[in-house]
Amino acid sequence: MKVEQVKGLPLLSVLPDHQALARHGIELHVVQQVVRTAIGGTRAAEFMEGDKRFPIVVRLADDLRGDLDELARLPVPDPHGGEGAFVPLGDLVRFQVAEGAAQISREEGKRRIVVTANVRGADIGTFVAQAQGAVKSAIRVPAGYWLEWGGTFENLQSASRRLQIVVPLALLIVLGLLYMAMGSLRDTALVFTGIPLALTGGVASLWLRGIPLSISAGVGFIALSGIAVLNGLVLLGSIREHARHQPLEQAIRTGARERLRPVLMTGLVASLGFVPMALATGAGAEVQKPLATVVIGGVMSSTLLTLLVLPALTRITARWRA
Repeated sequence: MKVEQVKGLPLLSVLPDHQALARHGIELHVVQQVVRTAIGGTRAAEFMEGDKRFPIVVRLADDLRGDLDELARLPVPDPHGGEGAFVPLGDLVRFQVAEGAAQISREEGKRRIVVTANVRGADIGTFVAQAQGAVKSAIRVPAGYWLEWGGTFENLQSASRRLQIVVPLALLIVLGLLYMAMGSLRDTALVFTGIPLALTGGVASLWLRGIPLSISAGVGFIALSGIAVLNGLVLLGSIREHARHQPLEQAIRTGARERLRPVLMTGLVASLGFVPMALATGAGAEVQKPLATVVIGGVMSSTLLTLLVLPALTRITARWRA
């Protein structure tokens, strides 16, 4: 945990003694002008060099501006003491050094203090939910203050809202394209069963590696659905082709044998290509590892279960239809 540094800057306050000012008959703006010139500096003239202009500023040297004894000896003109009469600044003001604000951050016209934290060993969503519960139960926020949870968590919320729209839309598009290709609701549903079979392997692979569900893992599930549907479409298309001139049992066996190699090759290419990403440890590994893990685990389960489950489901649904 780290809190934004907002304090710790030494602050010099010059507090006027109004009784002393009244006793000497010196107006406050005269004292303020002396302090402003000594510490901040006053523009006295301008130096010109060709087309360039440089201001000439009068002020105390750097080593004197922080010396309170030297500041206290600064002469302030005394209007009632005659020409050349001065009163030491220390007789008219009181110096006070305190710890002031090092910076004041603002956002949308409001003051802001940031507390940052890096999360390890847990996903952002779970951590923030636990932190919000702890803060709500242990801290009473004063009036005029409020809390906002941002950073990576804010990006997670935004991406999650998008995925809630993108994932159902992608699945509906896949379903529609499958129906256009198969021309049968029964066959479309059979091919579509490859998606939950693939998702099962993706979830299991995340659990085995101890990787939390993240946005990149969600993108991996979308890619995985396309691979699973492709394998199912290839296998079922072969079975339907052989079923036109063979008995169903023989067509299932022939189609499964004929498409065994293409289905295995599709799964191997997709899974082996993601192995370097799954083993990544450098920059960007937190994005690559969940995505690759989901695809590899899901492709393995999808390939094996598609080869075993889809022919069996084809046979079962054909019996029901008969």
